Amino acid sequence: MNRNSGMDQNSPRTSTQRVPHYRHILFRRQTFCFYLNSRWCLWSQTPDEMYQRSTFRPKPSSTHDWIGPPNPLSNLRPIVYHIPEKESDLEKRLRMLRQETEDWNHEFWTKQNISFSKEKEAFIISHLKAKGLTLRDEDGRRRSLNSEEMALFYKSFLDQNKLRHANYNREWYRRNFSITVLMARVAVTSMWRTFTERHHRKNKSSPNT
Repeated sequence: MNRNSGMDQNSPRTSTQRVPHYRHILFRRQTFCFYLNSRWCLWSQTPDEMYQRSTFRPKPSSTHDWIGPPNPLSNLRPIVYHIPEKESDLEKRLRMLRQETEDWNHEFWTKQNISFSKEKEAFIISHLKAKGLTLRDEDGRRRSLNSEEMALFYKSFLDQNKLRHANYNREWYRRNFSITVLMARVAVTSMWRTFTERHHRKNKSSPNT
């Protein structure tokens, strides 16, 4: 993608404008890419550097959400939701609930994936040790277990986390239902506001009889 060096990086952009290269946005060394579904996308140039996550987050836009590349731990894309101009209390409630749900989801899957990786590693080492083998062979290559052996671990992990996954699903459905209700209320309020504003302008433009 060619860079438009003459574009002010802080100015609003339309879908027809090129997006300039930018650094230290959510993760190191990334490029803002194409415009898709009213959201600006952040695409990683160097996936290996994604593990070195930066604490920097772009300021919320007034028109578009920021979406980053998948987090290396949770595998979820971080989102910074836009803050509309003249944001109503209802719109703020919706935005904050969506952001809170994103953070909650990220935290759950980060912990779950770390736990999965650690338990999987311990399982492999334990079974190799029982066979009298080390984690690596004479050439330094990592040893692995066959699919039948790993199936035992996968089943055990799912069984141990069955209740946790069930609780997660219930909370996920509850949050999504609340978000859907708030989105419907915001949409209805917006339509009503548009209707009343048009009606008011029409009455003001009508000649007095």
